[in-house]
Amino acid sequence: MHLLAATPGAIEDGKEPVDLGQTPADVVFVSAADTELAVLSEARGEMADPPSLRLANLSHLQHPMSVDLHLDHCATKSRLVIARVLGGVGYWKYGAEQYAARLHEAGVPVALLPGDDKPDAELRGLSTVSDADYDALWSYLVEGGPENAGNFLRYAQTMLEGGDPPATASPLLRAGVYWPGAGVAGLSAAQEAWGTGQPVVPVIFYRALVQGAGLHPINRLVKSLLRAGLNPLPVFVASLKDPVSVATLEHLFSVAPPAVILNCTAFAVGSPHAGDESPENPLAMPAANSAPVFQVVLAGSTEEAWAKGLTGLSGRDIAMNVALPEVDGRILARAISFKGEAFFDAATECAIATYRAVGDRVDFVAQLAANWAKLRQTPAPKRRVALILANYPNKDGRLANGVGLDTPAATVHTLRLMAEAGYTVANPPEDSDALMRAVMAGPTNWLTDRASRDGGETLPLDIYLEHFNALPWDLREAMTTRWGAPETDPFIVPQILKSDGSTGAGFALSILTFGHVVVGLQPARGYNIDPTETYHAPDLVPPHNYLAFYIWLRHHFGAHAIVHMGKHGNLEWLPGKALALSAECWPEAVLGPMPHVYPFIVNDPGEGTQAKRRAQAVIIDHLTPPLTRAETYGPLRDLEALVDEYYEAAGVDPRRIAHLRREILTLSSATGLDKDVGMSGADEESDLAQLDAYLCELKEAQIRDGLHVFGQSPTGQQEIDLAIALARVPRGDGQGGDASLIRALARDFGLGIDPLDCDMAEAATEKPQALGGLCADPWRSNGDTVERLELMAQRLLREGGQEIGPHTSAVLAEMAARIRPAIAACGPDEGAGLLRALNGRAIAPGPSGAPTRGRLDTLPTGRNFYSVDSRAVPTPTAWALGWKSANLLIEKHLQTHGDWPRALLITAWGTANMRTGGDDIAQALALMGVKPKWDAANRRVTGFEILPEGVLGRPRVDVTLRISGFFRDAFPQLIALFDSAARAVQGLDEAEDSNPAAARARSEGIGPRIYGAKPGAYGAGLQAMIDERLWADKADLAEAYLTWGSYAYGAKEAGTPDRAGFETRLRQTEAIVQNQDNREHDLLDSDDYYQFEGGAAAAVSTLQGRDRPVYHNDHSRPERPVIRTLEDEIGRVVRSRVVNPKWIEGVKRHGYKGAFEIAATVDYLFAFAATTGAVRGHHFDLVEAAFLEDEDTRAFIAEHNPSALRELAERLAEAIDRGLWMPRSNSARARIDGARGR
Repeated sequence: MHLLAATPGAIEDGKEPVDLGQTPADVVFVSAADTELAVLSEARGEMADPPSLRLANLSHLQHPMSVDLHLDHCATKSRLVIARVLGGVGYWKYGAEQYAARLHEAGVPVALLPGDDKPDAELRGLSTVSDADYDALWSYLVEGGPENAGNFLRYAQTMLEGGDPPATASPLLRAGVYWPGAGVAGLSAAQEAWGTGQPVVPVIFYRALVQGAGLHPINRLVKSLLRAGLNPLPVFVASLKDPVSVATLEHLFSVAPPAVILNCTAFAVGSPHAGDESPENPLAMPAANSAPVFQVVLAGSTEEAWAKGLTGLSGRDIAMNVALPEVDGRILARAISFKGEAFFDAATECAIATYRAVGDRVDFVAQLAANWAKLRQTPAPKRRVALILANYPNKDGRLANGVGLDTPAATVHTLRLMAEAGYTVANPPEDSDALMRAVMAGPTNWLTDRASRDGGETLPLDIYLEHFNALPWDLREAMTTRWGAPETDPFIVPQILKSDGSTGAGFALSILTFGHVVVGLQPARGYNIDPTETYHAPDLVPPHNYLAFYIWLRHHFGAHAIVHMGKHGNLEWLPGKALALSAECWPEAVLGPMPHVYPFIVNDPGEGTQAKRRAQAVIIDHLTPPLTRAETYGPLRDLEALVDEYYEAAGVDPRRIAHLRREILTLSSATGLDKDVGMSGADEESDLAQLDAYLCELKEAQIRDGLHVFGQSPTGQQEIDLAIALARVPRGDGQGGDASLIRALARDFGLGIDPLDCDMAEAATEKPQALGGLCADPWRSNGDTVERLELMAQRLLREGGQEIGPHTSAVLAEMAARIRPAIAACGPDEGAGLLRALNGRAIAPGPSGAPTRGRLDTLPTGRNFYSVDSRAVPTPTAWALGWKSANLLIEKHLQTHGDWPRALLITAWGTANMRTGGDDIAQALALMGVKPKWDAANRRVTGFEILPEGVLGRPRVDVTLRISGFFRDAFPQLIALFDSAARAVQGLDEAEDSNPAAARARSEGIGPRIYGAKPGAYGAGLQAMIDERLWADKADLAEAYLTWGSYAYGAKEAGTPDRAGFETRLRQTEAIVQNQDNREHDLLDSDDYYQFEGGAAAAVSTLQGRDRPVYHNDHSRPERPVIRTLEDEIGRVVRSRVVNPKWIEGVKRHGYKGAFEIAATVDYLFAFAATTGAVRGHHFDLVEAAFLEDEDTRAFIAEHNPSALRELAERLAEAIDRGLWMPRSNSARARIDGARGR
């Protein structure tokens, strides 16, 4: 059949339908709270003449079929049904709606009660009992406890049988102190067990645990905290929003100031949605003593499921106990308890569950709290801190990696801040170059000549073995099986001097000591030792030297805290569970319960969240690099002048026009611009118009002007340029002060164009005199007008004073009051935030995202950023962009290739979807003709609808996702949503020309459309292949991509090996799609783009024997997505940023790291050439001319980072040797060989 109306779809969550097998009864009670079920079971057993009762856990009624079965066999045949729905209808939409509708139809009274003490009009509206009965039932449950549980059942019985109702609900304490063995007690009960002068650690948990006998994990945690030398203060609360509970906490904190707080309650006090009003967080009030707050998870899953799997927690637990608590700035500790079946209650036909603590998880949390308390208590002069620099690839030219960050300068600045704060910092390096010279003088991860280097620190082998042998057996076995005995590690040196004066074997470690602060180079993961592991070990365990490095920091040096400097290291990506780690997970085995602080770029919530969830990191977010206009230079300037002259001569001097046309076309061909622009040669006038628009777009492109230095705000022209970049796009509703500055100027000058969305080559119609004197160049086109608007914006910020008009004034006022002060505050707040964290104090939470995409709420930086409520993704805003982008993509493909795209592969990263609210998933759903459905009250996604063909007006596209490892970990709900939608589309009865996915399903069966890395592993597998030159041809790179990514995911699949299925999807793929959501970076900034985008292109090309188009789409302006090919994007980035003297001069301000950035860019360009056909020879020509032929730039690299010069030249030589580039310059090879030292 053909759909005539939208068809609703439910999201499969992976759970199989469950038939509870319950028979009808007088009363049916459903709740997600096991403690509530347990206390009602006990209360019924103590009644003389109880009603027949059925108890059911709401978690068993998540699948639609489970709901239907329970209604069919039990609920509709019972006399009264009561359900408590925590979180409202949106958390149990199908169940709530079906219970209300079918029980009403059956004449069975139903009460859908809130799961907490907050009224819910929607739930009440679905209920059929009287308001009096509704309130009475609810009050018994809200107050809780055995007495109220019994009266709840008695009241339900009187509703059915008549008679006098029991006493009204007996109020219990909403909050108070609990002590094991004493029950609800006063503070004195706890104080009697405390040690004198020991740090106080409140343990905050729900009152329901006291009411329902669920205290085993709390009792166990109290005991472990006492053993760790801490004073536990167990406090039960109704919720952190309850006024009585808040007042109780404030009083207790005032009497017993906390050093660390352990919180076991779910959800957040604050809201992740901008503009929402939230009550004050009681755990951050002044009485809380700035204590860091750790989120301790009482998980809803079983210990067996947790122990066997790698997901760590269910999607529900991630949302309630991890993602939302991050909004309040809580630090994820561990899950310390899981649910287990205590007994089966035959009378209620229900398995009664209880929380059971896991001993070693409890002890880990207690030791983590003790270490943070120790950090707080230790005076700064005695505090020992390790600053760790990342290093990937494992080359000496690429030390101190940190995206967007001048990591060496940031480290030197941090050492200065620490010295000023009283830390014992001895003989710190004078500047970043001095630091890097010292690092490279000692051992690094580069194995080639490390034996000849002295310096660094050492760890005796016998000390290492003591700690190695204390690891769980599984980890020791995995390490020795893969790497052999520690004595065989390549970082072992035969003779080192031990502390007792003897000598023996030991590890040479890249660690510099500056008094009580050390700077270390993080060891490599192990691919540098055996690069062949890239093919078959995406979950490679770390080598012995890796573990030795952290053993030295933790046990020999005695670090109080470890600081990983910048995005990002490799520790948080080691194998193990996604979160809620066990002792057998490598991040925990390496880092242990160590205080961990992590300066991290604010626009990367995903990878920062990975460190928060897998390495208990406290993020100190930092500003992005300053942005600036690319402007024009060299041959681009020459061409622009010729084009201006050409159009000025039009209609005046035909012979001059012909000459200029030839000159323009000749210069365009000589520089390769004709290929980048797509000039066909068939229509010269059209080619010239394309060139004109292209030159204007390059000039207005946003590029980075140098790097950010942690703790320092941009000043001068950099500050002005960044402020304009932040105000260039509209924020919020786009009105008043939130309007685009450039648009406001255009409106006030009456230009009649949208400067953010106009044809740059079109003739300018309005030329106000106030803009005329800003630029001496000809004013001919809209592009020239936009340039003058940008120059006017700069003048206004630099000089002020000029009154333009009301729209501009409103934006300038907002910039003066909010934007520019926020920029100025970033540096000081970052430094203060780091020092505050090292003082053992809480760091205020803040949102994350791309500031230049309208997210000014991310500033000022220096906060512990959070991400999104994963259940609200994709957002309606993301859907709007996704729908628009999907249609533009289809139009572009149809225009270029003459047919609709039938099958696409889309890369979906967790970071990007956190940043955007789910643009990529929204686009993928839109391509399939599927729209998400949202709960109006809480904005969460509740399902989807399949749009009819008449609405689409085009065929559905068969979409396959290649998700990142972090996407897998962070968005189980999105995986379930997309998988459910894809399977529903495959199951439609539609013709092949309108639904190719359904046609394939009829012959191949309905199959998965989501693939990713092996459970517990991350990445796409190409980086080490490229870095270590482990490939002979593109097929080798395709093999790595396939090997790493061929694990199927879905509602019922959690990483099933499916190489054949993945290959089938890639063989059918007609185009590859990668979206980029901001211009604060580009595709030649990191390995991620070439690994996923390039890897997919290599795999598709290899499997199909032909290249397929690759689309690299620009989503940086949500209102105006732009569809581009990868070739187009690379050409634009090379010209606007890579070889632009403005960018090169910017990185030259950063010494070693600036040269690092140049070499890295060449690496990524090479990698795209290796994996795709998108890099043209003239791109390499331009790069070689800018970095080697230009004597000043070559000399800069040679002076500040000679290893980078050698590595850059080696990469260019490899491009020649592999046939990826044939230099146009006869002298290029000689320059390259000279830079290689040959």
